[in-house]
Amino acid sequence: MIGPALHDSAFLANVRAAHHGHGHFHLWWLGQSGFLLQWQKRHALLDPYLSDSLTAKYAGTNKPHVRMTARVIAPERLDFIDVVTSSHNHTDHFDPDTLLPLFAANPKLHLLVPEANRGVAAYRLKLSPKSTALMGINAGDIRARGGFRFHGIPAAHNELEQDADLNHKFLGYVVEFGSWRIYHAGDTKLYRGIEDWVRPFRVDVALLPINGDRPERKVAGNLDAREAARLAKDIGARLAVPMHYDMFTFNTADPAAFVDECAKIGQPCRVLKAGERWSSAELG
Repeated sequence: MIGPALHDSAFLANVRAAHHGHGHFHLWWLGQSGFLLQWQKRHALLDPYLSDSLTAKYAGTNKPHVRMTARVIAPERLDFIDVVTSSHNHTDHFDPDTLLPLFAANPKLHLLVPEANRGVAAYRLKLSPKSTALMGINAGDIRARGGFRFHGIPAAHNELEQDADLNHKFLGYVVEFGSWRIYHAGDTKLYRGIEDWVRPFRVDVALLPINGDRPERKVAGNLDAREAARLAKDIGARLAVPMHYDMFTFNTADPAAFVDECAKIGQPCRVLKAGERWSSAELG
């Protein structure tokens, strides 16, 4: 089991001690595609998976989800969250065992989901589909909560999928706050035009999956290390951070391949340990 850089009380102390001056923001990787974003004492959680629900669900089956990295923090201890995002309905991106304790700890919490998934999200969380706690968004839409503006970006996992009302089932998000913008790609493969969706935002940080395609295991695919590095370069990201690895043994990747590819093409990157803090002050 991989131990986080910080976890439990030490992790919380690090979050609370983060410096809020000089207009900078902070990111902590929570494992898989989960990040905690802090900006001027406001907090957004991006695709958090902070339970062992998938390990329990698939125990004793032919698809065991053996956890590789220990949990950074129990969700009920995060009682300062303003908004949470879910990029799609797969449990490592929409986990009731994570979200329900977060709602209990943060009564005014808002959850951003693709509009196509609103009904499923409400059912899983035992909410009304019209609940004000749920914010639906589609590609090209903008939603604002907790000091953050979220722009919906199409994601292909494996394909671009839409419901009968042309709402995308898989999304990434450009998160805008102050003069900063980060791109959380969700789960996606390359598709024609993805660069055109993201490049105009001139993002400071791109959070990109690197675990690649797993058709032989009937697992929906993602960018691989080379594709992620190239996408970061093509959208003009000032920094690229890999995600979606080291959570489950059957579906992971070595971030060294991502670092190597970034070095070849001159793309700045940073690999985080689970529970580690990164600050925008490092961008200079």
